[in-house]
Amino acid sequence: MGEIVSAMATVHAPQLFTRPPTEDPAQLDADIAAMRALGQSLDETKAEVAVVIGSDHLETFFLSAVPTFAIVAGQQSKASFAGRDYALPVDPLAEEVLEKLVAAGFDMTYSQDAVLGHSFAAVYEWVIGGRAIPVVPIFVNTYLPPLPTPRRCQQLGAAIGTVIANSDRRVAVIASGGMSHYPGTWKYPQPAYDFDWWAIAHLERGNIDALLNLTSEQLDEVGNTELLPWMVMLGAIGPQPAELLTYQPTWHHGHAVMRFIPNRTGAPGTPEPSPVYKFENSGGYQFYKHPDPAVYRLNKVIFDLRHQAPLRRRLFEDTNSVAAEYGLTETEAAALALLKDESVDILRSLKSHPLVDAGAHPLGMLMALVVVQAEQRRMRREALQ
Repeated sequence: MGEIVSAMATVHAPQLFTRPPTEDPAQLDADIAAMRALGQSLDETKAEVAVVIGSDHLETFFLSAVPTFAIVAGQQSKASFAGRDYALPVDPLAEEVLEKLVAAGFDMTYSQDAVLGHSFAAVYEWVIGGRAIPVVPIFVNTYLPPLPTPRRCQQLGAAIGTVIANSDRRVAVIASGGMSHYPGTWKYPQPAYDFDWWAIAHLERGNIDALLNLTSEQLDEVGNTELLPWMVMLGAIGPQPAELLTYQPTWHHGHAVMRFIPNRTGAPGTPEPSPVYKFENSGGYQFYKHPDPAVYRLNKVIFDLRHQAPLRRRLFEDTNSVAAEYGLTETEAAALALLKDESVDILRSLKSHPLVDAGAHPLGMLMALVVVQAEQRRMRREALQ
């Protein structure tokens, strides 16, 4: 019989890699130390394979096709972020999980060569950390509605747990994501820290239904759609009380690292939470809505700019020609040009970026902004050589 010998959930913030001057280094160091402690749990529990459940920041999947759930089951799991590349061996258990999940009624997407982003890269860097542990990477859609419900994620996790139990492997289940943050939106500097602590308090007590009874729209309101991979992990292990290793309230993001199996605390470290969290929005996605098909071309150029260095350079040399090539409107073209403007403060202003007002997906916009402005800095350095 197989067994889940370790279960954990961790932050994967890109700032852990890039360490920009806007961040508190002590908070980042605390996150990394906690993630490395999770890695030590892999050693102590003698895990043979790691099921890694993560999301995507519109890097791997976007408007061409976004699966609800996917398994990357080639020979290697490739991930890339901030100049770091990973190629971890994929365990044969991945193929078995795929087959059994489809038989159980889950319509899984399958890929042998998807290059994953920092949701997986952070786990590979600081939790697995060079250990000879093969992986089973599982993707959950968290940013491009319609999203799966927490209950559906739990059901997927329960089915994965059954496959593990029927195997002969010692398995670690690692959920990557959360907690509260609103990247690319006007609310970026105002995370819902109170919700995070409410969720942590329930998880410390094993009250997983408090989270599983939420809707994806409610998670969107509190900046926590990235908790959906946690719901898959919870489905696999059931109502296990959790141990909080660290919670770092950065100016834009609640960073949490928790361990469910093994739990060494024995008692919760938080006050007794209210049974129900009070939400304000009565319906619909507020921050990460499905993009209007009418602005597909705008979202397409933003995606391409993230992946094509020559296109980024053309943006600086002749923005109008790029806008014309993609058939943008005058309003869209004017907003696109602002990707080059480092004085546009989209992070702390409590205002939407003009590209978001024009119809760009907020997270897609922010990721493009980071890449485009990094290209601009490279061009400046080259000009000085």
